Amino acid sequence: MRTFRTFSRISAAVTAGVLCLALAGCADDASGGSGPKSRNALTGEQVRIMVGGLDKVIYLPVILTERLGYFHDEGVSVKLLTEPAGVQATTALVSGEVQGAVGFYDHTLDLQAKGKSVESVVQFAQAPGEVEIVSKKAASGIASPKDFKGRKLGVTGLGSSTDFLTKYLAVKNGVRVSEFTPVAVGAGQTFIAALERGSIDAGMTTDPTVGQVLARDAGKVLIDMRTPEGSRAALGGLYPSSSLYMNTSWVNANKDTVQRLANALVRTLKWMSSHKPEEIAAKMPDDYAKGGKELYTKAIASTLPMFTEDGVMPQDGPRTVHEVLASFKPELKKASIDLSKTYTTEFVKKAGEEG
Repeated sequence: MRTFRTFSRISAAVTAGVLCLALAGCADDASGGSGPKSRNALTGEQVRIMVGGLDKVIYLPVILTERLGYFHDEGVSVKLLTEPAGVQATTALVSGEVQGAVGFYDHTLDLQAKGKSVESVVQFAQAPGEVEIVSKKAASGIASPKDFKGRKLGVTGLGSSTDFLTKYLAVKNGVRVSEFTPVAVGAGQTFIAALERGSIDAGMTTDPTVGQVLARDAGKVLIDMRTPEGSRAALGGLYPSSSLYMNTSWVNANKDTVQRLANALVRTLKWMSSHKPEEIAAKMPDDYAKGGKELYTKAIASTLPMFTEDGVMPQDGPRTVHEVLASFKPELKKASIDLSKTYTTEFVKKAGEEG
């Protein structure tokens, strides 16, 4: 098992390295070093950021920032790496392999309960962007999370945010976490294959995987959390999800670099809010549209409502996340969590003022 994990990690690193080289070229082409906020003198060392799935629409802002050339304009050298799930991005951050991680905000609370100080510095989204999909074969027996008992439920990885949300939905509807089986199936083709083969009865995933499943008539939507309304209905409030989070000690020691990152990412969020899904899709790598450009554009359109326009943490969002996690994680319920230390608005508010 250890050999397989090592091989997978090496393969992911090689793939990410090739992708990063391509992205660097795209960034130069896109910006030409002449953006309205250009600060072309590069800052110090390269900032390595691990993303829990670069091709996932929920993490679109970070790759789009690269494609638009905004990191370049801010004079910060960024290398984007990828892992299949947010929990793996978190592991890379905590181990010191990277300086930043793009994943769900909820990991900052989980880490604080474990004695780690990590904070969200740019909040991309105010809703999970996740969808619970039931396989066509199991659809007749699963009408709501109340029917999760005895089922195999797909998540991107054990300990991932999809795992957290699946457990919450089960517990909220009277099903104990011991009464169903979470299965790590990743996203994309591995998720679709698991659904079609019956390896899972249902699962939680994001676009573009959602669009591909529906296009193949392999399943149907049970719970849709791609919008603020969907988040409130399923979770009782806004659920801040995808974000750039970093070790607090690194943030405090590198404030100028963090500000440059925030400037670039907030600029992208504003750009997204004023452009059509077709325009956004046109900026993305061609190989991200695995189901075709039209389907990919629809996936972006379905997910756009989840994103913030300014990178600021929703006011009641942290409380909702804490309530969700504490409902099934005894260690988090017992811990004294200081929510104010799990995020900062210092950099995004300054970015907004400058923008």
